[in-house]
Amino acid sequence: MARDNKANKEAARKEAANKDDNVVIRVRGLVNRFGAQTVHDHLDIDVRRGEVMGVVGGSGTGKSVLLRTIIGLKRADAGSIEVLGYNVPELSDADARALEQRWGVLFQDGALFSSLTVAQNIEVPMREHCDMPQELMDEIAACKIAIVGLPDNSADKFPSQLSGGMRKRAGLARALALDPEILFLDEPTAGLDPIAAADFDILIKDLKASLGLTVFIVTHDLDTLFAICDRVAVLVDNQVRIGTLDEHLRDDHPWIHSYFHGPRGRAAHPAAAE
Repeated sequence: MARDNKANKEAARKEAANKDDNVVIRVRGLVNRFGAQTVHDHLDIDVRRGEVMGVVGGSGTGKSVLLRTIIGLKRADAGSIEVLGYNVPELSDADARALEQRWGVLFQDGALFSSLTVAQNIEVPMREHCDMPQELMDEIAACKIAIVGLPDNSADKFPSQLSGGMRKRAGLARALALDPEILFLDEPTAGLDPIAAADFDILIKDLKASLGLTVFIVTHDLDTLFAICDRVAVLVDNQVRIGTLDEHLRDDHPWIHSYFHGPRGRAAHPAAAE
């Protein structure tokens, strides 16, 4: 009997640890396949509240697929996904709408609606999820435009009138429209020149600190990893290795070593040259 009680207590302890309230994204046993090709083979990932989690990997490792699966745009072949306590694959329509209000997503190149102005693009989530007067939506849009560092006159411009960096910022403003708790970013600095990319990294770091955001960022940019990420999930061999940058710098896996200690890695951070 004593042995049974001890086993039950240990099981309860493990379950409590697994349900750590500090974890806002919990992925267990995730499998993604495309035909006969397995991209993700039983991935486990925890993202803690308030951290910046970077996701990197070689071509074809499914970085963007992972993001899209977590936010429910792709259904996994196996495994479980919890975001803010919600079981994403099993969400009802009402719960899906509730959860969508608690995260913001910046897709590659901003994914703005070309026929809408910047302000109108930012107001799309408000129209979808909220019932508020136009005047208030305009005020919120203006506030988000200022937060992401766009000039006031960009509100009435169309995406085609913006530079690549400005489109990214406009997309970020839309992702922040409903004051989310989690921000998902898919290759946010891709296509930007080094100065614009560095400015965007600083913006994300400042927003994370001032708004208390949790950030899940898919990137190939080593400068971004070293500038803003607390931990990094490396997709390799259909699996995931999660750790701090210092831990990855000590990893002797061939791809990881080449990635962090190659010419770009050495340029991004002195420790990579050691």
